[in-house]
Amino acid sequence: MSSMPGELPIPEMADVDLGTVLSALADPHRRAVVLELVAEDGAERACSSFPLPIAKSTRTHHWRVLREAGLVRQRDAGNGTFVRLRRDEFDVRFPGLLDVVAGISTAG
Repeated sequence: MSSMPGELPIPEMADVDLGTVLSALADPHRRAVVLELVAEDGAERACSSFPLPIAKSTRTHHWRVLREAGLVRQRDAGNGTFVRLRRDEFDVRFPGLLDVVAGISTAG
């Protein structure tokens, strides 16, 4: 696992498993978060800024699943937690996957 100061632990990209990623993306709330991050092209956002109609404890669970699947980086800034998609790294490991997921989600 790699991390920088304030960043929550994430798996190395070489350890990211496609099955785990697809399982994380199977949930509509997590998929919606990833789609927003894909559309924002590398922007970092406060976790609290996502309009998810779920309890805070459930949000925390979803952030952990996305992080442990290797999809996002999370940074604890003391007054909030911020999230950023690992897009560049992801496109090297699984070329085109995020674009396919975004395309399927917007087409359906």
